[in-house]
Amino acid sequence: MINQDYILLIFNCHKYRYKAEIQKKGWLQTLPKTIIYFHVIGEPTMKTDFSIDTTNKILYIKVEDDYNSLPKKVIRAYETITKLYSFKYIFKTDDDQICQNMRMLDTIINSLNKRTQTNKFHYGGQIVDVTQSYNSQYFLIHPELPKDLIVKATKYCSGRFYFLSNEAIVDLITKKEEIECEYLEDYAVGYFLNNMFKTTILNLETNKYFTDMEPCKFLEGEEVFW
Repeated sequence: MINQDYILLIFNCHKYRYKAEIQKKGWLQTLPKTIIYFHVIGEPTMKTDFSIDTTNKILYIKVEDDYNSLPKKVIRAYETITKLYSFKYIFKTDDDQICQNMRMLDTIINSLNKRTQTNKFHYGGQIVDVTQSYNSQYFLIHPELPKDLIVKATKYCSGRFYFLSNEAIVDLITKKEEIECEYLEDYAVGYFLNNMFKTTILNLETNKYFTDMEPCKFLEGEEVFW
């Protein structure tokens, strides 16, 4: 078991490997030294449940590499990290995100380090407060999603960036089967996380620190992101 207090997992896929390369050439080069990171990719044909390429900082998970399998990829990646590392927190983001202010990560770590075991934050990010159930229209952005996708009342942190404590991760793994039946990863994490870990959520205005990669059209019609 490797000791590593803070681990950043960035969810990627084979189709969008170029986005990971843009991140690696950009903001990931100035990542705080207290954090290690992996891009997480689905590899359904693997003979093992996971594989790590430490040179290229890629964690391969035995799961389909499509959008609808994201909840499976996420919870299985979290489970894998618990087998390999002794950690305090996992930070999560996506391959289309650009961190505009790296000091934000240092600020978060300093805040977490100051907390004791009795008053520590177990969950943090941009809070989405769903006060009543509704039928999600997210299929308009991702047509592969089902049209009858119910989001139930809960609080969760936006998938743009959030963190979870070791204890929260262990709790979520006990709900692995339920999470794998969901389609919206960030919602599933918040919905199934035990309320004892949500009594105090550290609210982070992540929209101020992370931005989406901007698409740039090339002459041949291909879309890439800077």
